[in-house]
Amino acid sequence: MTLRLDALRHWIAAQHRLPQEACQLTTVAGDASLRGYCRVTFPDGTTRVVMDAPPALEDSQPFVTIGREWHAAGLPVPKIHAVDLSWGFIELDDLGNDSLHHHFDIESGAREGTSQALALLDKIERLAPVASLPSYAADFLEEEMDRFPDWGLTRWLGIETPPQWPEVKRHLLAHIARLPTVAVHRDFDAMNLMIHRDRLWIIDFQGALAGPLGYDLISLLRGRYHHWSRQEMDLWIEDFRQRCLAAGRIGPDLDAETFRAGVEAIGAQRQLKILGQFCRLCLRDGKPRYLDWLPHFYGHLDEGLEALPALGDFHRWLRESYRPAMEARLVEQRTTSDAGNPP
Repeated sequence: MTLRLDALRHWIAAQHRLPQEACQLTTVAGDASLRGYCRVTFPDGTTRVVMDAPPALEDSQPFVTIGREWHAAGLPVPKIHAVDLSWGFIELDDLGNDSLHHHFDIESGAREGTSQALALLDKIERLAPVASLPSYAADFLEEEMDRFPDWGLTRWLGIETPPQWPEVKRHLLAHIARLPTVAVHRDFDAMNLMIHRDRLWIIDFQGALAGPLGYDLISLLRGRYHHWSRQEMDLWIEDFRQRCLAAGRIGPDLDAETFRAGVEAIGAQRQLKILGQFCRLCLRDGKPRYLDWLPHFYGHLDEGLEALPALGDFHRWLRESYRPAMEARLVEQRTTSDAGNPP
């Protein structure tokens, strides 16, 4: 790490024709990936952020390509000032530390923030180029769902996959296929929306794909930082449908019930992926803190499946088998962790 920080300091100083000691580096909190971030303060007090993505571990070309395309399209993404993909260094605008999720701790903040985020989502769907993005194809959606039985059931819980699993995937994919294709961020979460200069800015867009309308909507509504009631969810989803209808992104054939089922199917796909992926982050990447989110996203999945009654058998299996096993395993994990870290 010290070697990379030294290399990063040398690189950013060279970009600005400054001595290395004139560039002050401060580590910025990272994310679930293998990327790291540093804030650089220059002698005149201005700052930039440098992404550190070791090329052997992270392919940064999609970030650069999408970032430049979205910036050129007029979307609020950090400007890319310099790139060295051989090292995995990218110099970006500094958007500060105030992400939208900090404002979700009270109801009024969550409501206002969600409204602002959905207005931004309208802009993404209107302006973001689609043709240059890879397709969020059905086989990729299925592979993501299979992380649930692979990592969440077999490897972490040690329980068998329910026999309904193939039908669950087919049912969800059939609903998702009815939705039109747009540019989707794929992690349109309140943590990935920064408040800077009194507007929202988009970060972590490197995973964007050409995928189903509604994916980013459900990512926001069933995210990490707020829980909406069933009635509130239905209102948000229907309001979004009406906006898409008015903008011509969908036709009248996508009625309220069909659209809601499609959006909740996307949500179920995403939540199943997360339940498996967070176990993978623990087991493969040594990041056990993500396990603490499992009950939260299970709750989202449980509520979303209420809109998909054809998956009733699977829904009951989740309540009667998965949830108790998951909760017991979390208790065991915490007990083991506490025993290894006595006060």
